[in-house]
Amino acid sequence: MEKKERPPVYYSEYLQLDKILNAQTPESGKEGIRADDEMLFIIIHQAYELWFKQILHELNLIRDIFRQTNIPNSSPDIYNAVHRMNRVCRILDVAVMQMGVLETMTPLDFLDFRDLLRPASGFQSIQFKMVEATLGLTYTQRHGQNYYLSQLNQKDIDRVKEAENQESLLVLLNKWLARMPFTKAPYWGEGDNNFWKQYREAYAESLQESEMKNLETFDKLFMNDAEYPEGRAFSADANRAALFIMLYRDYPLLHLPYELVSGLLEIDELLSMWRHRHIHMVQRTIGKRVGTGGSSGAEYLKGAADSHYIFKEMAELTSFLIPRHMLPALPEKLINNLVFN
Repeated sequence: MEKKERPPVYYSEYLQLDKILNAQTPESGKEGIRADDEMLFIIIHQAYELWFKQILHELNLIRDIFRQTNIPNSSPDIYNAVHRMNRVCRILDVAVMQMGVLETMTPLDFLDFRDLLRPASGFQSIQFKMVEATLGLTYTQRHGQNYYLSQLNQKDIDRVKEAENQESLLVLLNKWLARMPFTKAPYWGEGDNNFWKQYREAYAESLQESEMKNLETFDKLFMNDAEYPEGRAFSADANRAALFIMLYRDYPLLHLPYELVSGLLEIDELLSMWRHRHIHMVQRTIGKRVGTGGSSGAEYLKGAADSHYIFKEMAELTSFLIPRHMLPALPEKLINNLVFN
């Protein structure tokens, strides 16, 4: 079959540079005011929105992987999920560092055009809200719920609510982790042969006297018969699987699951760094003045930064790790299923 000739691709047309490079329209120019830094302000925020779009693209691909009812160990899916999660982390690295470019704009430079932006605000970034919802931040966890949707038009409210109504990455990963069989039968028996009984004894032995209250939380998360420990987003089975992955990460089959769990914690860490860098920039730039969108400015940002940790339950599991030499010995059958034969 004769190959069809494709028209040549031209760089600027492929990237639609005419649209992108003509998409900066400073408000100060419309008012005949000289505000040289408004161009920087616009481009920085446009760049953020492009990165948010890429993050959503990556997260949706990861969710497609975990929507499967079963992910074979021999498939490339987990590697692809880890690879894309690592890409999200590197994009967030850029987002944090990009704040340094914006910080070259002084408070007086910003005041040249700030009042012309009202009531527009970075708080109206729909894509960032969708990133948070896609990862697993629920409406009930959000700081300032009354203000959360009040500054948005109906189209954007609908977009955010649609994102919140979909299964988040946290929910999908919870299901995936809960399916892991490594701490259950047929690998482990009852009584003294139960993994969690052995592990609890080793964990209790590892604690300092001032840490003994940790056993109460340990029992709540790992020894409880309830499907979901009270007040937790991750199920008991998911908690057990995640801790097991952290403990026995050196086995080949657990390398990628461990990288996946670590990636979730890194995303939370980088989002926190971005939020706190934003707080310091806002404090330095506008002090105690309200945001252009009507929020309390830096105070609102602080509240969100303190409450918007999405995978904090996963991070808390490190409280229950013990040294390798204290770990329960794995049954031979389980070892055989965790290594490459």
